[in-house]
Amino acid sequence: MPHAAALPLARLLQLASPALPVGAYTYSQGLEWAVECGVVRDEATAGRWIGDLLAHGIGRYEAPLVAALMAAWSHGDRREIARLNAEFIASREAAELRAETVQMGFSMRRLLADLRDDALAPHGEALAALDEVAFPTAWAGIAAAWGIAVDAAVTAYLWSWAENQAMAALKAVPLGQAAGQRLLAALGAELPRIAAAAIALPEARWSNFAPAFAIACARHETQYSRLFRS
Repeated sequence: MPHAAALPLARLLQLASPALPVGAYTYSQGLEWAVECGVVRDEATAGRWIGDLLAHGIGRYEAPLVAALMAAWSHGDRREIARLNAEFIASREAAELRAETVQMGFSMRRLLADLRDDALAPHGEALAALDEVAFPTAWAGIAAAWGIAVDAAVTAYLWSWAENQAMAALKAVPLGQAAGQRLLAALGAELPRIAAAAIALPEARWSNFAPAFAIACARHETQYSRLFRS
């Protein structure tokens, strides 16, 4: 593979890695409550919960948002970046979800400075102008600055989310390692289709309407015993 193509791939793997220091592993996004109430209880139900949310929630709102943010970052459109950032924060259905994206966005903004990459300096200035930064906003900014193709970036973003959900299911259900890999194989097979649809989806058709997910996130806030922060 030519160096020009290999470097964006390496950067993309870095952005999608669970080693990214943003604390994603501490969140389950309502999955822990779904386990507590018995909706998720085994490999099959975990796959259904994660897969449905991937296709009908994350894939129809967060993924197209990332694509739109990458376009705005590439054009240096700070007004559009601020608009999309504010709308995503406002879209969070529960206090924990809002706190999650703001905390992870803060961590990404700090990481951007810690990377000491001159190509990221303008992006750091743009993020510094925002009172609160949503995680997708900062993530998309770095992906755009590193010259990662939109289709690859959106696919990797979805993969990172799915992997975190599968790892949360391993701990909360609990499931074995082989079950986790089967979940990821099944989810991964759907990602190219979901990513392509997300990139082509016009903003008027974006939707995060997932009532059971919103209820699970809200219920988790008062769950008596829990491992995760959301």
